[in-house]
Amino acid sequence: MTEAVLLVGGKGTRLRPLTLHTPKPMVPAAGVPFLAHQLARARAAGVEHVVLATSYLAEVFEPYFGDGSAHGLRLTYVTEREPLGTGGAIRGAADALDARPGDGVLVFNGDILTGLDIRGLLRRHERARADVTLHLTRVTDPRAFGLVPTDPAGRVLAFTEKPRRPEEIVTDQINAGCYVFRREVIDTIPAGRPVSVERETFPGLLAAGALLHGVVDASYWLDLGRPASFVQASADLVRGIVRSPAVPGEPGEHLVLPGAHVEPGARLGGGTVVGAGARVGAGAEVEGSVVLDGARIEEGARVRASMVGAGARVGPRTVLDGAVIGDRADIGADNELRDGARVWCGSAIPDAAIRFSAA
Repeated sequence: MTEAVLLVGGKGTRLRPLTLHTPKPMVPAAGVPFLAHQLARARAAGVEHVVLATSYLAEVFEPYFGDGSAHGLRLTYVTEREPLGTGGAIRGAADALDARPGDGVLVFNGDILTGLDIRGLLRRHERARADVTLHLTRVTDPRAFGLVPTDPAGRVLAFTEKPRRPEEIVTDQINAGCYVFRREVIDTIPAGRPVSVERETFPGLLAAGALLHGVVDASYWLDLGRPASFVQASADLVRGIVRSPAVPGEPGEHLVLPGAHVEPGARLGGGTVVGAGARVGAGAEVEGSVVLDGARIEEGARVRASMVGAGARVGPRTVLDGAVIGDRADIGADNELRDGARVWCGSAIPDAAIRFSAA
């Protein structure tokens, strides 16, 4: 049996206000909680049992996913009372695993969208007889990530977490947030205290002579930590640029969920999602955006690359471009919010009060 640990305990502070009342993995992308896409892809790769390592708003997950049977999986929930970092979360999930020594356990982060061949990663791990296998990807600017150089055979040589000096940038290969651990290696992670796999576990294993194997993969990869990335991920899922069995519809330029209403003359494109019970008025244009359940986009509004929270209202002729509108916020007519502007949940902006706002 193939098992996985899915790390879903983060607070998602960079996505606020959308994560004030919703954990980041439960924020909808392409019509369903983002976590649903990860679980569906894991199931398609042959994973049967997933341990969800939760912490922030942990009570939200189980009412939605239950025991996992509706998704073809067995789900177990493990909750940290105090955040213990990536390594601490993995170690805390260990007792819920059925894997035996020598078995591979898939571990992945709850905020990464990827087209990675998961079965292929597991095969590469077995073939290399590695203690840990890491999914690596290449990026143009690696400064915000953990660098992982490898030798020609794929053996990991070092770890540099978020390099600060030019001489530290020795590769464009970065840690892509998906791993395969030998079951017994997880037990070497200290229990009951914060541990970072990136800064402590992996460098420690390397220093002790363990075999860490890197698999460089060129498929789609996106870190969903920031609103612009989350919106892009949702749009790419809708358009089929990256495929997920959990998308509730065929690939296309927009996805309108049951119960939503789009007035004649409104235009949707760029992978836009209109949530259940939401309304888009006549003459409105919504491009590459996420409009959550019950939101209203009034007549003549223009919304691009933005997230509009559940129950929020965007007034007539208002322009959103790269904005995040919290749940139940009310944006009056003839406003203009651009370039990272954020409106908190429940806030109200009068008509024509803002012509431009940036974070």
